[in-house]
Amino acid sequence: MAYMEKDPFKLNFDSLDEFADFVSEVLQCPITIEDANHRLIAYSTHDERTDPARISTIIGRRVPEKVINNLWIEGVIPALLKSREPIRVKTLDKIGLGRRVAVSIWQKEEVLGFIWALEVEKPLNEKDLVLLKQAADAAKNKLLQHQARKNKKEEHFQEFFWKLLTGHFQSNKEIMDNFHNFQIPPASSFAVTVLQFEEDIINEEEKQASYLLQTNQSLKIALYTINHQYLILLISLHQIEQPLNKLNDFAETFVQKMEERFGVKSIKPAYSSIYSDYQKVEKAYREARTVLSMKEKFPSEIKEIHGYQNLGIYQFIDVLLEKRTNDDYENHALKKLLEYDDKHNSNLIESLDVFLNKDNNVKEAAKALNVHMNTLNYRLKRISEIGEINLKDPNQKMTLYLDLKLRKFKEG
Repeated sequence: MAYMEKDPFKLNFDSLDEFADFVSEVLQCPITIEDANHRLIAYSTHDERTDPARISTIIGRRVPEKVINNLWIEGVIPALLKSREPIRVKTLDKIGLGRRVAVSIWQKEEVLGFIWALEVEKPLNEKDLVLLKQAADAAKNKLLQHQARKNKKEEHFQEFFWKLLTGHFQSNKEIMDNFHNFQIPPASSFAVTVLQFEEDIINEEEKQASYLLQTNQSLKIALYTINHQYLILLISLHQIEQPLNKLNDFAETFVQKMEERFGVKSIKPAYSSIYSDYQKVEKAYREARTVLSMKEKFPSEIKEIHGYQNLGIYQFIDVLLEKRTNDDYENHALKKLLEYDDKHNSNLIESLDVFLNKDNNVKEAAKALNVHMNTLNYRLKRISEIGEINLKDPNQKMTLYLDLKLRKFKEG
């Protein structure tokens, strides 16, 4: 069929599926249409010409994560987020991606989605590329409608999530009824993850974070919301092996990709213990916030710790401090060492703190302090003498370790 009109897409279409079929007929190639987060919205159905990447996208209703990652590495997606022109994509056999052309669907300065045209039998010529741009412009209103419906739905999701986070529900049945009404399958186990940005999350960062959450396929994000500088997630862990390791990998990967792809740095991740009772979402949220609080107080000591289960004694810092305060307790050894440091402008307290943090490893502690091992051994001898401490006694060392942490927590 020959299309002589200047713009053949200025027609009314009942659905994006009908539109995708029409674009495929005009360009004589398979077409897929995705939203901005690479979720499949529509695809042409009247031919079998395709490749493994397209098949996986259609079956899973979204582009596989390995395909997305490779398109970022190859510079395709960064180009699509900047350009209004069609972008040619070379064959990538390792991910089953055949040769294709992609074009972004723009609404003012925002990318709403993408149209992908597979060059199965022949490459698209210049006239075809003009038609593809026209198709992208014609798809804009349909995608805006799709986005409006999605945003309205997410508003209800967020209200439900905040009720969970604040312990609003009185029974588990009430929670399950809400999951059912929103058509969200409740997982058999879950965790709350909180990602703390340096400043309040602005609209652009929200879109970038949402993009990573939507394209992530390692863990299922059941619900998420934003509160100032905090991105809060309810993560499904149903039938996930080694869930704590998966949570840790997810958190670190999110931080890494936000920096690499969007230049957003210094995000602090934290996640809770694992629960199956949804009335404990509020408790899980508190745990994740506790991890972030400890990261603020002890930035060097627990920089690499993201999970509440791995906090160790840091879980109990506030309880221990309350007892020490109520008992009006003062560690005699630390008091003597502090007085000595003040009088002689020395750093015995710092040396003791680093030594204990390094699990009594003189070599590692000396390296951290940037002193010779002999110098540190001399300081440890003076610490034992001045503080009347036996550094071979594990009980004394543990008490010193805890009281040093409490001192730092109190001062922070």
